[in-house]
Amino acid sequence: MKRKLYVAVWGMSLLTACSAPKTGAPEWFENAVKTSDHQLLYMAEQLKDVPDTACFPRSTKADGSYRLENAKDWTSGFYPGSMWLAYELSGDEALAKEARRYTDRLEDIQYYTGNHDIGFMMYCSYGNALRLKPEPKDKEILINSSESLCARFSPEIGLIRSWDFGDWSYPVIIDNMMNLEMLFWASEQTGNSKYRDIAIAHADKTLKNHFRENMTSYHVVSYSVPSGKVESKGTFQGYADSSAWARGQAWGVYGYTMCYRFTKNSVYLEAAHKIARFIMENRPSGNDYIPYWDYDAPDIPNAPRDASAAAVTASALLELYAYTEDQSLSDAYIEYAENILKQLSSPDYLAKENENKGFILMHSVGSFPHDSEVDVPLNYADYYYLEAMKRYKDLKKF
Repeated sequence: MKRKLYVAVWGMSLLTACSAPKTGAPEWFENAVKTSDHQLLYMAEQLKDVPDTACFPRSTKADGSYRLENAKDWTSGFYPGSMWLAYELSGDEALAKEARRYTDRLEDIQYYTGNHDIGFMMYCSYGNALRLKPEPKDKEILINSSESLCARFSPEIGLIRSWDFGDWSYPVIIDNMMNLEMLFWASEQTGNSKYRDIAIAHADKTLKNHFRENMTSYHVVSYSVPSGKVESKGTFQGYADSSAWARGQAWGVYGYTMCYRFTKNSVYLEAAHKIARFIMENRPSGNDYIPYWDYDAPDIPNAPRDASAAAVTASALLELYAYTEDQSLSDAYIEYAENILKQLSSPDYLAKENENKGFILMHSVGSFPHDSEVDVPLNYADYYYLEAMKRYKDLKKF
C-alpha cells in the first residue's frame, strides 16, 4: 500500500494544529528550529519601522544591507510563509503574529495578473495561514489569486505565460511548475475543474518540451504565438542553454511530485523519480549534498553552492518517498533528504543568531549570469528549508 503521509499532512485544504518539537528530536534538528525561530523574529524586529510599501526581505545587498521588495515581487510570500512554518515547528505565538502581519500586507495581490509567481506569493503565505490560523477571508483570497493566475493561461498555447519581458514570444520557465499547486487546491476547494485542467495542461506540455533525455531541464522554453510551437529552448539564470541549472532541477522534482499528489498520474511520478535520480547521482561528492549553482558550471569545485536548490530538493524527496513502492529507493530518498538537512543545519550553512541579517541559511545563488544574489541568503531557501524540516519532523514523529 502506498504511504499517504503527505497527502494528509501537506494537502493545504487540511487545517492542522501547531505543536512544538517533542522530546526525542536530534540535537541538530532542535538547534536548527531554535535558530530559525530566533532569526525570523530578529529580522522582524530589525524591519519593524520599514514602510509597508517595500517591507519584504528578499536577500542582502553587496554592502550588507537588506534587499527589500514590495508586494509585487515574486519572493514576497516567502518571509511570511517561513514564519508560519517556523511557528508550526516551534509553537511560538510571536511568529504567528508576525506571520499574519506580513501575510495581510499581500491581500491586494489576489487581483494581480502581472506575475506568474502569484502561487509562490499567495500560497506560501495565505495557504499556510489557512492551515494554521485561518481567518474568514483567507480562502476567498486564495481563490481570487487562482483566478489571477489563470488569466495568464493561453488556451491556444496550452501554458501559463511566465514572463512579460525579454525578446521571447511566449516564455515559460521551469519555475512555473511550483505555482500549479495553488490551482490544484482551488479546484478541490471550489469543485471547479477549470483550475485543475489548466494545471494539468501546463504540466503536460512542460514535461513534453522542457526536459532532455537525462531529465535535466531547460530553464526557458519559448513558444510561437498563436501556433504554440516551440521556438527556442535555453536558459536565463543557468550557465548555458544546454546546462543543468541546479534550482531548475529542484523545481522540476518538486513540481512533478506535487502534481502526482493531486492527480495520481503515474507519468508525473516517473518524471519525478528520473529527475531525483539525476540530482542524487550528480552531487558534489559522497558526503556533500549541496549542489553547485549549475551542475555544469565551468569552475567546479570552486563554483558557488546553492543552498536554495538543496532545500527545495530535500522537501521534494520527503514527499516523493511517500509515493515510492520500492523500499530501497524510498529509504534512499529519506536518507538523501536527511543528509541535505543535516548539512544545511551545520555551521557551514546555518547562520548564527543575530547574524546574516536574520536570514536562516547562508550560501545561495539567485542569478549567477547576472551577478545578482551570488553567495547570499535568499528568503526562498529559508522557506523550503523549513518546509523540509516540518516534513522530516512528521516523518520521524518527533
